[in-house]
Amino acid sequence: MGTMLQQRGLKAGNLPELMNLHSPDVIFDIHRQYVVAGAQILTSNTFGAHRLKLKDSGYGVEEVVGAGVRLAREAVSGEKGRYVALGLGPIGTLLSPLGTLPFEEAIDIFKEQIEAGVKAGADLILIETISDLYEAKAAIIAAKEKSDLPVFCTMTFQEDGRTFTGTDVLTMVNVLQSLGVDALGVNCSLGPSQLQPIVSEILKYSSIPVMVSANAGLPRSGNVGAAYDITAEEYAREVFKMAQRGVSVIGGCCGTTPEYIRCIRQLLSGKRPIKAAKGQRISACSSSTETVVFGEGVRVIGERLNPTGKKRLQDALSSGEMDYIVREAISQKDTGSHVLNVNAGLPDLNEKEVLAKMVTEIQSVLSIPLMIDSSNIEAMESALRLYNGKPIANSVNGKQSSLDAVLPLVKKYGSMVVALTVDEEGVPRTAQKRVEIATKIIEEAKKYGIPEEDILVDPLVLTASAEQENVMETLRAIALIKAKYRVHVILGISNVSYGLPERHLLNSTYLAMALASGLDAPIVDSTRKSVRDVLDSFRVLSNEDRGGEVYINKRRGSIHVPVRKTMAQQEDIDLREIIVKGLKEAAAKKTQELLKTRSPLEVVNESIIPALDLVGEKYERGDVFLPQLIRSAETSKEAFEVIKKTLLREGLQKQSAGKILLATVQGDIHDLGKNIVKLILENYGYEIIDLGKDVPVETVVQRAREEEVNLVGLSALMTTTVLSMEETIRALQKEIPHIRVMVGGAVLTQEYADMIGAHYYAKDAREGVEIAREVFGKEKHEDHID
Repeated sequence: MGTMLQQRGLKAGNLPELMNLHSPDVIFDIHRQYVVAGAQILTSNTFGAHRLKLKDSGYGVEEVVGAGVRLAREAVSGEKGRYVALGLGPIGTLLSPLGTLPFEEAIDIFKEQIEAGVKAGADLILIETISDLYEAKAAIIAAKEKSDLPVFCTMTFQEDGRTFTGTDVLTMVNVLQSLGVDALGVNCSLGPSQLQPIVSEILKYSSIPVMVSANAGLPRSGNVGAAYDITAEEYAREVFKMAQRGVSVIGGCCGTTPEYIRCIRQLLSGKRPIKAAKGQRISACSSSTETVVFGEGVRVIGERLNPTGKKRLQDALSSGEMDYIVREAISQKDTGSHVLNVNAGLPDLNEKEVLAKMVTEIQSVLSIPLMIDSSNIEAMESALRLYNGKPIANSVNGKQSSLDAVLPLVKKYGSMVVALTVDEEGVPRTAQKRVEIATKIIEEAKKYGIPEEDILVDPLVLTASAEQENVMETLRAIALIKAKYRVHVILGISNVSYGLPERHLLNSTYLAMALASGLDAPIVDSTRKSVRDVLDSFRVLSNEDRGGEVYINKRRGSIHVPVRKTMAQQEDIDLREIIVKGLKEAAAKKTQELLKTRSPLEVVNESIIPALDLVGEKYERGDVFLPQLIRSAETSKEAFEVIKKTLLREGLQKQSAGKILLATVQGDIHDLGKNIVKLILENYGYEIIDLGKDVPVETVVQRAREEEVNLVGLSALMTTTVLSMEETIRALQKEIPHIRVMVGGAVLTQEYADMIGAHYYAKDAREGVEIAREVFGKEKHEDHID
């Protein structure tokens, strides 16, 4: 649509969606061209028609969205088998905690569009060009709460197979289909040939229809309104290959004019879809960037974030000391936990509020999936709703009241669930009775559309001190449950030793017995060496650790190595590690301590900058992703604030490492990438003049001249606004010839940056730092503090 609108007179900086009102004949005519070409679904011209973008336009959401849907509706009038999709694009602002937009506000923004689209007669909802999984979840929740229309959702991927915020293909599929979308896939991103590996991965896992709408490559000669470098025939041949492999919804994104659709229809004419995509069913939970699959070896659930019997954790929860909780989480991940159980159940504590805070803080720092542990239904729902990914709900049991309360939440928020084999009569004494309760839960879950793969059955172990004769019944129950169902089994190990001395001996022994009986996911304290030893040994003996490589490497030269304290137990953590791990509350305190014996310059050059460099290197390698990068940057800001105050007290001044002007170009309100670059550059000592979003060409030139900057950074998300970027670059080069320009954005590549005259292309914030260093020189920060 964007390419066609530019060919029909859309000016740079104008909102495409307003043409629904200003030029309805143009929009109708474009829709009709696609219908004549053979399109069966028309997407309304409402991609960015939300209240933030329309705020200063003089028009409301209902007016613009309604007009857009009605025009598409008119274009298919009288045509059989033609439908109208309400097109919803990204809001353009990162959601909290990565950004400033609250999750619930994002849901409300989408709801306004959906209400208007449904009222105007949309047949389905298409959520597209999403790079943040959290935003996709917000849009899907809005769609489900405000309509009963089918929901399609497509995300945009980079060539490395991840979205801008770090979501991989498996995680996207696992989360989106669990949230109940009717089709999922990929759009925009790249050309069809570059998308082939990503599409193959989607087909491998998706059990619902898969949709692909690729770009037609890049505009030739930098002119967005011109032809793209992949012809319609080439495009059609590539997507035909996808259809042969099982893709059932095929469309086009940037540059795909009606001719592209016509060529696709010609190739597909008379052919039926091979099959709806039916990928392998997996049992898996996810964060936004990592998926843990059950049944592929032992999966360890960390138990330490439960305040029962833990005075230090109770104090931290009561006082809101989130750094301690984050350190406990890090300790468990570092010692082998794959998933962390999170519980905030304390008397006189606002469990709903604190549990939500725990989830948000941990997800800001770690990519590990979480298990939400609460018997408080309100707290459970709140945490499941705001969780970014596919969590595990802990738990439901065989009581009808529990089934009625928990299972609807599991279905709505697309989580896995722990099924406790206990009912109104308590924990059964026999294995067979526990199987019967598991059966009841599984059958009840099926009524809600919850598959067996999303259920983890906990056969419950009683304490050996009180129920010694029943301890073995739990192990028998494990084998019986797995023989009967496709579920996996989870078990809290430490309860077996309650009330007995040397508990770690009993726990490790019972862990080995349970694993041998078929346990998939033990809930244990992975920071204990005795637990890790059993797990490592079992993995060798069960052939999970092929060749015993991990076992051998861990124990090579380890005889005399002392046991290291976990991060939560360490009182004195180096500032570099604090920044790398994202411990915001600890940063200021540690910086104050360091300044007693070291100068501000030493703290900056020896601790803060090396830490940021290390995080940047981890980000480039794919060891951490955008949430962790931002968290470390925010943590370093805490340290810099202390240094700034110290310099002011001493009458010194921190000078800039260089002045940089940043702007999202005219017509584009998507500034999430720019804001991340700003945050990272500021932490490296650069002074940033941020002009915001939708910035006119003349404003960029004027401010660049007034501020006497040497480097300008321009961003754009959409192909339709890259024309504004090219015009801005030309104006800068004409008026300020010496100035350097770096560009970035989802649609850009090095080739395209060269085409439009940019000096540098920054694919991410880390590259923006390297470009700034090149432009301003790599002098030490000593030169910037007098």
